Amino acid sequence: MEVHEFVQVLLIILITARVFAELATRLKAPSVIGELVAGVVLGPSLMGWIEPYEAIKLLAEIGIILLLFEVGLDTDLKQLAESGWQSVLVAVGGFVFPFLLGFAVSNYAFGLSVLVSLFIGGTLTATSIGITVRVLTDLHIHHGKEGQIVLGAAVLDDIFGVVLLALLYEFATGGGVSLANTGKVLAFISIFFITAPVAAKLISHVIGEFEHRTEIPGLIPVMMVSLVLLFAWLAKEVGAPEMLGGFAAGLALSRRFFLPLGIALHEDPAFAHKIEVQIRPIVYLFTPIFFVTVGLSLNLKEVDWGSYHIWGLSLALLAVAVVGKSAGALFIKESRPSRVAISIAMVPRGEVGLIFAELGRSSGVFDSQTYAALIIVIALTTLVSPIVLEWYLERHSGELIHEARASAPQAEE
Repeated sequence: MEVHEFVQVLLIILITARVFAELATRLKAPSVIGELVAGVVLGPSLMGWIEPYEAIKLLAEIGIILLLFEVGLDTDLKQLAESGWQSVLVAVGGFVFPFLLGFAVSNYAFGLSVLVSLFIGGTLTATSIGITVRVLTDLHIHHGKEGQIVLGAAVLDDIFGVVLLALLYEFATGGGVSLANTGKVLAFISIFFITAPVAAKLISHVIGEFEHRTEIPGLIPVMMVSLVLLFAWLAKEVGAPEMLGGFAAGLALSRRFFLPLGIALHEDPAFAHKIEVQIRPIVYLFTPIFFVTVGLSLNLKEVDWGSYHIWGLSLALLAVAVVGKSAGALFIKESRPSRVAISIAMVPRGEVGLIFAELGRSSGVFDSQTYAALIIVIALTTLVSPIVLEWYLERHSGELIHEARASAPQAEE
């Protein structure tokens, strides 16, 4: 691929992604849906203008790593601790049920292989904390009881999901399911998550000290991206996908992260905020490339839309995606309106689900039919759930919104 051709392709991807994201937002849909549609329009499904070239795929891989870094950066473990056991129950139920149901439906009802079924179940465990937070904040209930439970559960779901992603990656690259390899990867991940936060905090502390002395601008974004890439490389070395390293780096640098075993380092909130402010423009540059690449990789013309398999699998997985996440809220002792609201809020898969699906496709686990079915499910849960949640809360739970608004000033203090 020539340089001038690469520049042209990248230009088209960035501009088109932005235009479609703006349109999606104005239609009150998540921006990620717009970026996904941009890839579908540009790719072989419709216009056929752009192919997923290797250079674009590499940029998309960096986008995945930085996206998981942002997810980790937004992860609030303090939020999980404050929301208590109810969040844990919602998270565990919303993780276990979609995984088991997704595996059972795929393997037994549709005869898919064990590895494919595991990947499908893993994809359905995802929860998009970004989309959920946006809806709860727009309705001013993120400080209420229901909002606290949902946010805490979404945090735990992200951690479960990334660990599961690492295991499935090992299964895909290692030639199948192996208990020995599972134990090895879990051991490596445990060591990685214990040592990585300490290392990241120490490194960020050194960068913070040096930042006051350098006369050259741009130290923080350069060193933070370097840190993320270092963690991504280390994750790959221990047998996990690179994106796990990005998540660990973001988790460690989160302003609300507490170190394990009571270890405490001096933390400057202003410096932590500066990291977030300076790194996010880089994240915003690369992540649309990933979502557009997902759309480019989806060739809708190759899908047999007259086949029972594609529609049957899509509808079955959609039912599992909704019922599985909703089941988690059945175990908490709250009123019926609260449980329903929490159930709906946990349904969107969003960017995390797309990462699972793309890893399955790039690893050769998903064929075009299965991949298309999963993209349909992810898109529908991401697009419809926020609308349903907003309608339900405004129609049936006015008192919950009122209580949340009343408690918001206290929560912010």
